[in-house]
Amino acid sequence: MPLITVDYTDRLADCFDRRGFGLALNRLAVKLIDAKPEGCKTRFRRTEEAVIGADAETFALVAIDFEIFPGRNPQAKAALAEAVLAALPEYLGADPGAVQATVSIAETDRESYRSAAFGG
Repeated sequence: MPLITVDYTDRLADCFDRRGFGLALNRLAVKLIDAKPEGCKTRFRRTEEAVIGADAETFALVAIDFEIFPGRNPQAKAALAEAVLAALPEYLGADPGAVQATVSIAETDRESYRSAAFGG
């Protein structure tokens, strides 16, 4: 834990360093919310399109969701969200165009969460 999901729009597919950003997210979780490195799981989901607002301007979107166990204080969660947004531009390439980004941090029930590794 944490489980991190990064949704990003199609327009960023060729310029977004997803692996680099995923590793950065995992390091930030370890540093700022005391996550265990081996527990950090980050996945990326490519989305064809996002519609933002009511005008015709087209933005790319990066939406980052963290699921974490309860117990972190609001300041630690806010620091994580701010650090994630600050780190993102480094991984978007030289000219990604207009991008909007969001970070959401939600708590998941520790008692019902399970994790397993298979194979070798």
